Amino acid sequence: MPKSIHINQPYPTTDGICPDAYSLRIVSPAYASNESELNAILQYIYHSVNFEKNGYKEIADTLVGIGIAEMHHLDMLASLILALGALPVYAQYPSTCFNFYSAKYVAYSRSLKNMLEDDIIGERHAIAGYEKMLKCLKNEQVKAIISRIIEDERLHLATLEKILSGFKC
Repeated sequence: MPKSIHINQPYPTTDGICPDAYSLRIVSPAYASNESELNAILQYIYHSVNFEKNGYKEIADTLVGIGIAEMHHLDMLASLILALGALPVYAQYPSTCFNFYSAKYVAYSRSLKNMLEDDIIGERHAIAGYEKMLKCLKNEQVKAIISRIIEDERLHLATLEKILSGFKC
């Protein structure tokens, strides 16, 4: 079984975080939207299956490893959303329970090279989205969680760029 691809630093906890509608509104799209951790997980699994089917087991395992890290991010965000005062439903803004997530957001490319490019674009968007959140957030504990997730996303981006640079297909 592939291992999670993440940096070797602890993740901050949500202990002591109180309900905060402002922070909730800022961070919740990272949970279940078109550029969310949920979307990234589904996309990495879809791409991994395609790489393995085409004989690229090592790349497939790497994509699953990134997906496992994204699952941890999803779990952390679920805990954060709960602490901030909402249920972590699969919607862009859980406190309102509308705008539910749809798997239509997954990049269903057919070319293996395009799949890697889609994953790179996804990581770049994730990093940019999280950095934008940091500029808006006021709660330092929430900012610490988001900052830690960014570090993993940067590692994922570097990993994918390295794979793409050596990919011959």
